[in-house]
Amino acid sequence: MAETATKPLLDAEFLVKLEQLELVSRKIFVGRMKGERKSKRRGSSVEFADHRNYTSGDDLRHIDWNVYGRLDKLFLKLFLEEEDLHFYTMLDTSMSMDFGEPTKLQYGKQVAAALSFIGLVNHDRVMLDTFSSGLDNGLRGIRGRSQMYRIVQYLDSLSAGGGSNLTAAAKEFAIKHTGKGVVVVISDFLDKRGYEDALRYLLARNMDIYVVHVLSKEEVEPELAGDLKLVDVEDDDFAEITVSAPLLARYKATLNAFVGGLKEWCTKRGITYIFTTNHNPFDKLILNYLRERGLVK
Repeated sequence: MAETATKPLLDAEFLVKLEQLELVSRKIFVGRMKGERKSKRRGSSVEFADHRNYTSGDDLRHIDWNVYGRLDKLFLKLFLEEEDLHFYTMLDTSMSMDFGEPTKLQYGKQVAAALSFIGLVNHDRVMLDTFSSGLDNGLRGIRGRSQMYRIVQYLDSLSAGGGSNLTAAAKEFAIKHTGKGVVVVISDFLDKRGYEDALRYLLARNMDIYVVHVLSKEEVEPELAGDLKLVDVEDDDFAEITVSAPLLARYKATLNAFVGGLKEWCTKRGITYIFTTNHNPFDKLILNYLRERGLVK
């Protein structure tokens, strides 16, 4: 795991590919300040979009006098509104993420770094939060590709620790971030409190929500045998088991039910659910799968 930690989160060749992408919101959010990207919302920027008939009370400065001279009718110029997209990431750093090779946390760091870079290149406002038993300080309001070093330094400094309390973290997140935007939650969701209340806090903010569910290959296809004592790394709870074929079958059925339940819960509420393991190359996740699911284009 030390070798994995020394590798750069994103290599130069992959960064070149990321520069061709941009983050996409399925909802149109108008920021507090003018951004660099254009939305479909009609506004008052400099890029012309269309005309409409003049009605009493409209701003006379937007009348197209050239059209009036030709048609003797008053038309208003419409423009494309500039949109300031807010992009948020919530990365799970609890102890359960420190598992697998590479660890789930390392995999999550790479996904967070790649998405942040795409946002920065496209002049989006990038916010990066991490959580375990609660929400950490994180990075707020970063803008411009020159600030990518701050993202990398912050992610490189992270280590797994503490128990997971996604509900408390999501509640803090909803209070801390009053703006709307796109939020990506990267976690294994191995929280005994569940995920429903946590995701409801985000839904209440009317955010465009993506869930990236990361498990290790060892969790999906465990290679265990014999008499074992399993200890929960987050709360020291333990269970003594004898691994057998029927037990492994029950485990896989339970895991499939858990994954399927989270996916169904998210889908019913308009949350995009993406499942991956630490053995699925993260670059393919970004370049292929997330593009297919509509987060990047």
